[in-house]
Amino acid sequence: MSSPHSDSDTDSDQSQSGSEPVRHSDLSDSIFRSYLEFTGRSSATNTDLSKIQSFLTSSSSGALSCLICLERIRPAHPTWSCTSVCFSVFHLICIQSWARQASDLSALRASTRLPISAQKAAEVSLWNCPKCRVEYPQSQIPKTYFCFCGKLENPPSDDPWVLPHSCGEVCNRPLNHSCGHHCLLLCHPGPCPSCPKLVKARCFCGSVQDVRRCGFKNFSCNNVCKKLLACRVHCCSEICHQGPCPPCPVRAVYRCQCGKREEERECCERLDFRCEEPCEKVLGCGQHKCSKGCHSEDCGPCPFQGKRTCPCGKTVHEGLSCKASVPLCGATCSKMLSCGYHRCPERCHRGQCIVTCRTVVIKSCRCGSLKKEVPCHQDLTCERKCQRQRDCGRHACKRRCCDGDCPPCSEVCGRKLRCKNHKCPSPCHRGACAPCPVMVTIACLCGETHFEVPCGIEMDQKPPRCPKPCPITLLCRHGKNRKPHKCHYGACPPCRVLCEEEYSCGHKCKLRCHGPRPPPNPEFTLKPKKKKSLHQSECTPGSPCPPCPEHVWRSCVGQHIGVERMMVCSDKTLFSCENLCGNPLPCGNHFCTKTCHPLKNQSLPSVQQARSEPCEKCHLPCGKEREPACSHPCPLSCHPGDCPPCKVLVKRSCHCGSMVHVFECIYYNSLSEKEQMAARSCGGPCHRKLPYCNHLCPELCHPGQCSFPEKCSKKVTVRCACQSLKKEWLCHDVQAAYRNAGSDPKDISKNQFGHALIPCNSNCKSKLKVIDSELQLRRPKTVEVKEPDTDKHGPKRKKRRERVQEVTQISTLQKIVSNVKRFLLLVTLVLVLVAVSYYGYKGLLWLNDWMNEVEEKRQGRYPRI
Repeated sequence: MSSPHSDSDTDSDQSQSGSEPVRHSDLSDSIFRSYLEFTGRSSATNTDLSKIQSFLTSSSSGALSCLICLERIRPAHPTWSCTSVCFSVFHLICIQSWARQASDLSALRASTRLPISAQKAAEVSLWNCPKCRVEYPQSQIPKTYFCFCGKLENPPSDDPWVLPHSCGEVCNRPLNHSCGHHCLLLCHPGPCPSCPKLVKARCFCGSVQDVRRCGFKNFSCNNVCKKLLACRVHCCSEICHQGPCPPCPVRAVYRCQCGKREEERECCERLDFRCEEPCEKVLGCGQHKCSKGCHSEDCGPCPFQGKRTCPCGKTVHEGLSCKASVPLCGATCSKMLSCGYHRCPERCHRGQCIVTCRTVVIKSCRCGSLKKEVPCHQDLTCERKCQRQRDCGRHACKRRCCDGDCPPCSEVCGRKLRCKNHKCPSPCHRGACAPCPVMVTIACLCGETHFEVPCGIEMDQKPPRCPKPCPITLLCRHGKNRKPHKCHYGACPPCRVLCEEEYSCGHKCKLRCHGPRPPPNPEFTLKPKKKKSLHQSECTPGSPCPPCPEHVWRSCVGQHIGVERMMVCSDKTLFSCENLCGNPLPCGNHFCTKTCHPLKNQSLPSVQQARSEPCEKCHLPCGKEREPACSHPCPLSCHPGDCPPCKVLVKRSCHCGSMVHVFECIYYNSLSEKEQMAARSCGGPCHRKLPYCNHLCPELCHPGQCSFPEKCSKKVTVRCACQSLKKEWLCHDVQAAYRNAGSDPKDISKNQFGHALIPCNSNCKSKLKVIDSELQLRRPKTVEVKEPDTDKHGPKRKKRRERVQEVTQISTLQKIVSNVKRFLLLVTLVLVLVAVSYYGYKGLLWLNDWMNEVEEKRQGRYPRI
């Protein structure tokens, strides 16, 4: 077991008494050796030995003090220790004086309050332990000096290897719980630890048996108890527990003892279940009923049978029927009244006598200063106060009309105790107050080494020296790498390592560590010793690192190359090189023409960002080539990134020219050449004339020239020169005939296509003459017919124009009429709303007047009383 105290204990002994022999500072190993060899080191063992260890630490550190005189208990002083609860150690002389005073005061109180002699009161008097207040008889007032275990009288104090006030032998005191074993430690202060012997023990319910330490043999198996409950019917359902099982909680319907009522109750209540109704069973006489409450036993005989007396008890009647009432004897009642002095003066009567005695007697008050005739039941008191001193000797009795037996003083003592920190909390008493029961714990900073001293002497004690490492976490950045130091009071020693904390610029601080130091614990900090203050040329502990003193090359605010300056790293001064900025503008196409100025950069500090100045804005039009390429310029001003898609609509006719398509430029240009040709096709017939004839292309709308125009398969009517003969040829045959004749089919007009390709016969000449004569006759008629046709077309166009004008005039008139109608409708609605509001307000006023008249009539008919 590690020692919780240090060499400071011997220092405190030698500083006060140089003549005392030097003692070994650690006696816990020798005292606990035999016990630990038997039990081993466990958490339960450490808990049992903690109080003994606290006594050993206090004794070895010189902090063991007497609670009565508050003086230090030295190894040569005779002592006495309480053996009941607190195990506190006192000077033998102090405890003897304390016990005699307490027993004498107890005997005095007993002799004044009880009818016993002074000798008898002295024999039965008690005295209390000054700390735990356990009572001891007068016969146990200590007279001789014994060691802690009580075997050796006047133990030696000059052996450095034996604990002071100890015999050095095995304690051998009986252990708690009367297990039959004895303590294995050497003679020691404080309570004995729990019994370490191994015994066979059963759990609380008795179902599990295990081998355990004798001091911890009571255990729970954590199973269901299953013991038979008091009802002798059900078993306990609780987890294995200590003590008796709880009442049976099973609920069921049970009858009361007389059997009249049934209720749902717990099983433990069924035997005591009595209803609130009387029994009312017929007694043996057959005339009366039992007047007892609910019960299970026999009702017994009729109370009106056998010998009976009159109400006053003077006359005895025998042989009366239980139906007949006992006659009154006519004598005086003479029963004792409630006052205990007078008897009832009335004649023999039924029922109770008078409650209060009305006899007038002469009474004296309790103090005897007043006499008066009053009714017997009335107490007589006067108004005079007692003013006699109570048994405490400090306060007077304030009770009125006191008979001399003053009650004990109920005031709190309140006198300041010898510790100068607390007041006596006991009731007011004679003699000296009990010592202050508060114990102050003096410990090292980590709390592992500690001892208790009485309140009032803690300022004169030295704290124990702890050999364990300091538990305080150092706040500087070198705390993990520093060599650990022992537990101490006050501030930790300063760190002597170079700071080497990295600045934001990347350099490291080259001063000695100036990080924060943890504050001392205020509860256990000792007063610091006066030392000469040393002048520190470096940073004050806990101060931040100074600005970085390194020299670096720094560029201008515009980040230009070749104009850097040598500056201190912590100097954040900005400068301009007066050159053109030259940084790309946000558009990404042009450059800034301003003088060198600070740029906006997210990596710079917030102060520099606040001073930054943006580059000029580009107002030039966009000159980028679009992709896919098109002839339309970008409508935006100069901008970064790609131009938006071209949404200009372009017109493209189909291949045959019969339809015009409209496309978005970006869509049309994004198509391949083949897809563009397919998109431009209208999907209908070609509608283009063939080059060698007047026929249209028979194919669907297609790009390029029509295929095989010389192979047109349309039918053409071929005539002779006089147009008398006609035949149907295919168009490519007609073209071949023209080529054979040495003419080009393209030069032939539409009206002459196929003319004079068939030779005339003999009948053609006579027909030509007739045709010529007919043509001559038709020529003037055709001219006359054409002239009126041209005249008719003019008036038709004029009529259309007039009709359009009339339609436009009618539509304007309709608009005017519709507007007038809307206006009239709006005016009508406004008038209706005004009328409704006016007449509604008038109606409300009339209704109010009518209600007032009705109220006045009702009040006149039923006036208030």
